[in-house]
Amino acid sequence: MELREIEQLLDKYFDAETSIAEENQLKEYFSSPGVAPHLEQYRPMFGYFAQEATPQFTKTLPLKTKRHYSGWISVAASLVLLMGMFAYFTNQQSQNDLGTYDDPEIAFRETQKALNMVSKNVNVGINSVNYVGGEYEKSRKTIFKE
Repeated sequence: MELREIEQLLDKYFDAETSIAEENQLKEYFSSPGVAPHLEQYRPMFGYFAQEATPQFTKTLPLKTKRHYSGWISVAASLVLLMGMFAYFTNQQSQNDLGTYDDPEIAFRETQKALNMVSKNVNVGINSVNYVGGEYEKSRKTIFKE
């Protein structure tokens, strides 16, 4: 192959205009021993492409089988279900024991305490609502002068 033709192919190659057949011609030329001295700089590049075209993998791959955790998942799910049932039934028993009195007088006093506490908290909430309502009215009268 002529030197002039190789130089033209190189120009086309660097402009990304070569075909696969032309690239193969370049690879053949640069793998031959008669490369022109001023084109010697391109020999490693085309040599690399030729060498890497057929890579060889020499490492051995360990063949580990995938572990199946489906058996353990079902065991874990059943344990979670049992713990949930235990917590639910324990909670139900403790709720049944709360708030029962044998003496009606004690039950009456405890009920009064609870209702008194609720009444105080409701009154605090009503006072806050009244304050907010008053402030709203002041702002509304300031904005919409009547």
